[in-house]
Amino acid sequence: MELLILLKAFLLGIVEGATEFLPVSSTGHLIIAGDLLDFNDARGKVFEIVIQLGAILAVCWEYRVRIAHTLGNVSEPASRRLIFNLALAFFPAALLGFLFHGAIKTYLFSPVTVAWALIVGGFAILLIERYAPVPDTESVDDMDWKHALKVGCAQCLALIPGVSRAGATILGGVVFRLSRRAATEFSFFLAIPIMFAATGYDVLKSWHDLSAADLPVFAVGFVTAFFSALLVVRGLLRYVSHHDFRVFAWYRIVFGSLALAYFTF
Repeated sequence: MELLILLKAFLLGIVEGATEFLPVSSTGHLIIAGDLLDFNDARGKVFEIVIQLGAILAVCWEYRVRIAHTLGNVSEPASRRLIFNLALAFFPAALLGFLFHGAIKTYLFSPVTVAWALIVGGFAILLIERYAPVPDTESVDDMDWKHALKVGCAQCLALIPGVSRAGATILGGVVFRLSRRAATEFSFFLAIPIMFAATGYDVLKSWHDLSAADLPVFAVGFVTAFFSALLVVRGLLRYVSHHDFRVFAWYRIVFGSLALAYFTF
């Protein structure tokens, strides 16, 4: 039985790492996968929270040089601007998440809700790709506070499970005239504070559900999420340099439709 649980942890770690930074909703995939694998009890919910840390650390590792330079040279205008923009973009979702965390967990965390969000989000991506404006900002360093605030407001949509934090921030950035690369890179950086805050808050609230016996299961999921997320982060920037996001839109629509049919009927 323990081997089976470790296998579930491995699969869920792959799901988390592979979807966290793509516009397909990692939370939605974890809810659906956890239900299918029958790993959605109290321990499973805490597990899903903890393995997100693995995905966050993958971004920290990939951008360790940039992060170290920014934090170590706050006197530079570019460093101060990036820190300020991240803080500004962080605030809207952090505030709404703090105020409505309980209600969101109670009423929106269900496979059917996620399936609908995946489908609607897929059509939204198709519309954005069709009518996206010409970008006027090519890199993260060129962003001003108005770009950051708009992306931060767009991130609030990701409080709905299935919408996708990456999708809301990246596509929101595209709508607000960021280049695909700038929007994607800013989404990566913004994931660090928002996910650390959300994950830390959830872990503190669920601390009583953790035990030392769960350590091997959590470790497998954590490590798997880290390496699978690292591959995605490295590949996504190369992908967006030459492609749009329509493939993710159709994936969301098809996957969401199948999930909706499965959990409805």
